[in-house]
Amino acid sequence: MIQITPHMKILMAVEPADFRKGIDGLAALCRKVLKSDPFSGYVFVFRNKRATALKILVYDGQGFWLCQKRLSQGRFTWRPPQTADGVRQLDPHELTLFLYNADPDKTKVQPAWKKITMT
Repeated sequence: MIQITPHMKILMAVEPADFRKGIDGLAALCRKVLKSDPFSGYVFVFRNKRATALKILVYDGQGFWLCQKRLSQGRFTWRPPQTADGVRQLDPHELTLFLYNADPDKTKVQPAWKKITMT
């Protein structure tokens, strides 16, 4: 099981991904589209074109985890806004909200007292 913790860096692809891709294909997208090393330990989030499923890719030091959530009905209502580089950085609470099909941009949460930054 993967636990999302406050110190994790989470990157989400703005454009939908081809969900026929497995670990190797998504790792290639991490390099090409997200401009990040898939072995970095970052959490990479991808959404399919129909917005009915998500895939999360993360390397834990021994191997890759590939998790998928497919909705039983409906679609994920939130779509990350377009960015110049095609990447949206998410805070851990935003990923949790997104996994529960909430809109991270509209949900009010207490701001972090001191933002944790990765170097």
